[in-house]
Amino acid sequence: MDAPIGHFDDATPAPDCLDELIGPVADAVRRWPGSVPADHIIYVETDPQWADTAVFVEHYGRELLEQSANCVVVAGKRGGETTLAACVVLSTTRVDVNGVVRRQLGARKASFAAMDAATGETGMEYGGITPLGLPGDWPVLVDSAVVDLPYVLVGSGRRRGKLLVPGKAFAEIPGAVVLEGLGVAV
Repeated sequence: MDAPIGHFDDATPAPDCLDELIGPVADAVRRWPGSVPADHIIYVETDPQWADTAVFVEHYGRELLEQSANCVVVAGKRGGETTLAACVVLSTTRVDVNGVVRRQLGARKASFAAMDAATGETGMEYGGITPLGLPGDWPVLVDSAVVDLPYVLVGSGRRRGKLLVPGKAFAEIPGAVVLEGLGVAV
């Protein structure tokens, strides 16, 4: 099948290639609760040597820069408690950690989670973290601009491969909270 965005050699509905996905992501696709059918989530094989955004868009399509999202793990702290959450913003923006995230989590302090914590808690590779398959008790904060796009390129849980996800599906991820202004211009 042809990918709905980008220029990929092969695009496959995620439910048809669960063995290509890491365990938590494959489980999330299997149990997908949203109104968007799971087979509208598309897996595309990509080369990890082109995983970084600038090189990636040169190889797979410059239009992807405006249609890509980053999923980052943040840690909110209040007292002795730490809350981990995922933030999904367009790749042309950065996460408003000290404003929107801190307030949403009710934290005194918020910061990006350490790489070891992000990968250890998610079971995903750094640089490939995706909002599908995260721990069930995590908030998934999604910028409203992501939800507004027809399709969005996001990680697949590992650096090889990406997911193409209908924007409105991000609002249906368990634990999702759609927020205005989560992503701010770089």
